[in-house]
Amino acid sequence: MAAPRKYPLELRERAVRMYRTSEPRPVIKRLAAELGVHPEALRGWIRQAEADHGERDDRLTTDERKELAALRKENSQLKRSNEILKAASVFFAQELDTTRRRY
Repeated sequence: MAAPRKYPLELRERAVRMYRTSEPRPVIKRLAAELGVHPEALRGWIRQAEADHGERDDRLTTDERKELAALRKENSQLKRSNEILKAASVFFAQELDTTRRRY
């Protein structure tokens, strides 16, 4: 389960919108102080919004992040399933081994 968010989504969206619509672009520290958020948090929100709008190539978009998380979860489940199947096949192979003596 994910940790609760420190700042509500509405505040994040409003802060990013304020930054993107104001001309000239405000200083992130000053805008963060006005909104009562940490400057690095605001900087991260702005970078993510830029990635979501195709303005940045160095970050994954929100949809890509969700897809990556789902694929990682599926991958770990498949690995666990494979381990269980390997253990079961070893167990049943030992039961079918005719050369092994049974007492």
